[in-house]
Amino acid sequence: MVNVITQLFKYMVALIMAIYTIRCFTVFSVKKEKKKRRIYRSQNFLMLWIHLMLYTIIFLNEKSMYVLVFYGAQLCFFIVALFMYNNIYRNASKLLINNMFFLMMIGFVMLTRLDMTLAVKQFLIAVASVAFSLTVPVIVEKVGFLSRLGIVYGIIGLGVVGSVFIFGTKVYGATNWISIAGIGFQPSELAKIIFVFFVAAMLYKNTSLKQIMLTSALAGVHVLMLVVEKDLGAAVIFFVTYIVMLYVATRRAMWPLMGLAAGAGASVVAYHLFDHVKRRVVAWKDPWGNYNDAGYQIAQSLFAIGTGGWFGMGLYQGMPKDIPVRESDFIFAVIAEELGGFFAICLILVFMSCFIMFINISLRLTNNFYKLLAIGLSIAYGFQLFLCIGGVIKFIPHTGVTLPLISYGGSSILSTIIVFAVIQGLYLLKQKEGKEIEEKRRESEQRQWNDQTRV
Repeated sequence: MVNVITQLFKYMVALIMAIYTIRCFTVFSVKKEKKKRRIYRSQNFLMLWIHLMLYTIIFLNEKSMYVLVFYGAQLCFFIVALFMYNNIYRNASKLLINNMFFLMMIGFVMLTRLDMTLAVKQFLIAVASVAFSLTVPVIVEKVGFLSRLGIVYGIIGLGVVGSVFIFGTKVYGATNWISIAGIGFQPSELAKIIFVFFVAAMLYKNTSLKQIMLTSALAGVHVLMLVVEKDLGAAVIFFVTYIVMLYVATRRAMWPLMGLAAGAGASVVAYHLFDHVKRRVVAWKDPWGNYNDAGYQIAQSLFAIGTGGWFGMGLYQGMPKDIPVRESDFIFAVIAEELGGFFAICLILVFMSCFIMFINISLRLTNNFYKLLAIGLSIAYGFQLFLCIGGVIKFIPHTGVTLPLISYGGSSILSTIIVFAVIQGLYLLKQKEGKEIEEKRRESEQRQWNDQTRV
């Protein structure tokens, strides 16, 4: 009976996921606010329905009341959090709010299926992160001196990245974690946000050669420190983010071209310097020829994705425990195996709808600092997606970065929630700007009308 319900629900979940994903994009073409609100409410219903069906399958397999209690705690959290966000920030982007919580739901489901202890830890960190994030949009919207702290951001960012040299521990070949009271924290996740603030504050007004050289030097130190820590995935994200922000600030194509050339050279050097980079490249080139060594991880990932097919094996019907680092770096392969390639593709599209919204917000901002800030956070978020999913499906060598809001990792989920909250603050700023422009337009029209009436 459990198997019948599992097989039935996997098709229902795929169908509901498709509807949810379609609504993520149809909302962009809708003009009427009333119709938009209906779409967002339907998304809330669909995401809660998927959450319920997947936890029903988990309960039927685990037969533990603890699963029901955990599901109930999550349900209360999502309802309260959605209510608070939608009421505290009435003008916030409902699409980003819905997608953020929906992606967290999928993460909790997959972690519960893999390891209940990790799922509970992730849930508690997410609750604290969301509570903290409620203050972020208002800070971005109200605090006016954020753009004047360029060098301060740079110094803080270097301190955060460099903290692992004193307190760090080595994980999978990279010294990029700090453990406090048994809880692991990856400083580069927080430093990524500070880094974007630093570059935006340095370049939004002044793009002289001297300013660019100073900013590039400090940005380069960030990247070099990450390379020394062997956190090459984060180093690539920092580097690409900086190159894009520099291009947006200067509008000169020479900078990204020089950056690409430097990046290509650095990749060759990294290949020859670091054994774990060489192993990942070898695994990427021929995982089957190195199946018993470097290629085992990516080979198991590809097996899982291929076995899942379009609609998946169903929760608890796959063999995710054969995939190394399945809870974090390779959780996308687990999703593809048990929920299916169709679900996985829809999930990518949900991520992409967030990225499109990020870019849309950045393009509509008139203040250069906020524009650069939105662009930087968008690129960091989007490129992390590319590195994670690209590595799992063997499109590029695996870099060891996590899938935002889904993979296990307290620092990852905290930083991503903060990114979403900062973007919400920028969206609120744009809404405020729009209202001020509209008020000025009406005042101008009223003055013209008054002048004509007097004549």
